Amino acid sequence: MRGARQVGKSYIVEKFGAQEFNNTVTVNFELHPELKECFNTLEPGEITNKLKIMLGVNIDENTLLFLDEIQECPNAIISLRYFKEKKNQIAVIGAGSLVEFALDKKDISVPVGRVQYIYLEPLSFAEFLTASGNDQLRQYLKELHYNNEIDNSIHQKLVKVIREYLIVGGMPAAVKEYLDTKDFTRVSRIQNALLQTYRSDFGKYAKFSEQKYLQKVFDKAPQLAGERIKYTNIDTESKSRDIKNAVNLLSLAGVVKQVVSSAASGVPLGAQANEMKFKLNYLDIGLLQNACGLQAKLLMDTDIMQINSGAAAEQFVGQELCAYEDRYMDRRLFFWARDKRNSSAEVDYVCDIDSRIIPVEVKAGKSGSLKSLKIFLEEKKTPFGIRFAMDKLSFYDKVLTIPMYMIEQMHRLVREINDTGRA
Repeated sequence: MRGARQVGKSYIVEKFGAQEFNNTVTVNFELHPELKECFNTLEPGEITNKLKIMLGVNIDENTLLFLDEIQECPNAIISLRYFKEKKNQIAVIGAGSLVEFALDKKDISVPVGRVQYIYLEPLSFAEFLTASGNDQLRQYLKELHYNNEIDNSIHQKLVKVIREYLIVGGMPAAVKEYLDTKDFTRVSRIQNALLQTYRSDFGKYAKFSEQKYLQKVFDKAPQLAGERIKYTNIDTESKSRDIKNAVNLLSLAGVVKQVVSSAASGVPLGAQANEMKFKLNYLDIGLLQNACGLQAKLLMDTDIMQINSGAAAEQFVGQELCAYEDRYMDRRLFFWARDKRNSSAEVDYVCDIDSRIIPVEVKAGKSGSLKSLKIFLEEKKTPFGIRFAMDKLSFYDKVLTIPMYMIEQMHRLVREINDTGRA
């Protein structure tokens, strides 16, 4: 299980173990580094025998063996292959916040088909609805068709809940604090602690001389949400290669996610990506608003879409798009841009839905003003595009407007339009 620190990996695995197995044996390599010695061999039988002796536990076919902070023991990562091949009656799950750094090393090879990856993101807005006792609202949205009218009272209720989510975000500790106390000040303290945790991790994946650049990118990234990144905008006095390396390290750690430019002329989108042109999304909208000091605006401003020049809304949409993709795939985000003098255009996101490329804009304005989206539709001969807004659901003039609180239903609504022949 892969994902950034504090997104709930250990909690989920241990809860799964409690529900599905007679017992769970947790090996935390960060808390108990001495257990690394059990993996000096890659023979599964020898490994489990050593763990039984050192931990005083039983490990059999009714046991979930959980290798937590697995990146601290590269041999444990390699051993997953041999558990699959030689002792597959034992269920083994590995998890860690910095697994990407271990896997990035050339001497670690995990064969395809032996190990299945699951990627965990912060709680989505739909999950927040369920967690906050609003699952009926979530079910209501699942039953809506693209041409249905949303009841106004329900719309207003969802707008209220999404405002709460934009402040709290999806980090499990922050969500729990809010649901327990309804106190945004206490939530903010949790978020501050989480941000400090990420700063404290810098030493784990960068040399001391590189940590200052990580700090610069980490502090600046929330302010640059939605903007194309120029390394000089992050720090004018640092060399571009140092800032670039810091961006890549924070991306590996899952703290930021690069939204890369794609020509979007076919699938896969990544095959036509220009890695030199990118924007940055933060791990979590709640952490972003905390870092930017947006809490008061989110509480008071009537137009959520315009807060921080729309950057908060664009960050939210990017986070949501990742949350609802296949959990077994490493989710990447792309945007489209045409850089021509007197004829430039930029679409916030482009998505691949059933091998069809769908342009996505995050806008407060009415659909008729979506100039870049219209240019994309014309240039790429795309049947329709998507506009995310705080308006109600509608489909008009080749634009499917989806309320921000309904992103979970995007794939279903697109397929519904395709099936009805409206596309």
